[in-house]
Amino acid sequence: MAQILKGEILFVCLENSGVSQMAQSFAEKQGLKCASVGAFHGSDVNFSAVEAMKEKGIDISTKMPQTLTPDLVNRASLIVTIGCSLKSVCPATMLDGARKKMIGWDLKNPRARSLVRMRETRDEIERRVSELLNYQEG
Repeated sequence: MAQILKGEILFVCLENSGVSQMAQSFAEKQGLKCASVGAFHGSDVNFSAVEAMKEKGIDISTKMPQTLTPDLVNRASLIVTIGCSLKSVCPATMLDGARKKMIGWDLKNPRARSLVRMRETRDEIERRVSELLNYQEG
């Protein structure tokens, strides 16, 4: 399937410790150019997220949380927020460059939940990342 999205996808969650890391890994597996960050800096990748992704044959155990920057916002062709709103955590000046290229995935963050919940969230993220293959810029 041809890639319609031309630039980089930026996956954003609160701490870049789970769901955005999963989204980045699935997108990279599909051949999409992407990065993942948190609105706040997390300390490490969530153990349940690591285990859930390991079940899919993807190792995220060595990933380190990254923090959202204006440069990343400006470089992105598409910003996907996962379970958070950039409007509530980012300065308005950072959002000015993001408004036309932002979509939100209203997923509950399973950080403090069981591995079963993390698997459900992982599978939903994988499905939504696959849908991005048909995303058209504009």
